[in-house]
Amino acid sequence: MAPKITVLFYSTYGTNHGVAQEAARAAEAAGAEVRLRRCKETAPAEVINGQEAWRDQLEKMQDIPEATPDDMEWADGYFVSVPTRFGVSASQFRAFVDTLGPLWQSGALANKVITATTSAQNTNGGQEATIQSVYVTAMHWGAIIVPPGYADPIKFEDGGNPYGYSCTPGALDETGKKSVAFQAKRLVEYAGKLVN
Repeated sequence: MAPKITVLFYSTYGTNHGVAQEAARAAEAAGAEVRLRRCKETAPAEVINGQEAWRDQLEKMQDIPEATPDDMEWADGYFVSVPTRFGVSASQFRAFVDTLGPLWQSGALANKVITATTSAQNTNGGQEATIQSVYVTAMHWGAIIVPPGYADPIKFEDGGNPYGYSCTPGALDETGKKSVAFQAKRLVEYAGKLVN
């Protein structure tokens, strides 16, 4: 049975959108059934419209459905890609997590695998802490964390964050694509062990 993976992301300017697209592609190539979902934008329209790049990115993502609790219940595993905001994940992701209380209380988020990635303006701008904060939330759910560690040589080329791929803003380079693909395939592998 093919594992079901929800690739969940929030992106302000496009970096995490690109990571999520690469993760979805790699997860599908690894044999998973994939839902690509974005967190709802919660910033005020006047703030978004005041920044052309932010407004343009939001328009680029309109074809991607907004995440719902059903996307979390449906999945066997989650690939999360969110930007860093002051050392933790962006508030738009946290707002979505806050809708998951009923699923958490019923145990519907337990025993599912999760991996996470992030971006930040600076290499040492809180990237590791952001991924760890996603994992702390997942621990409350009873989810099973699947970090990349150093289980593939790509981790010695991509900056070496063992918790998950992390980057600075911009399009994914070839090293980034390989790192994200490795992390997505590893997630699918372990999701498959749980469902088969």
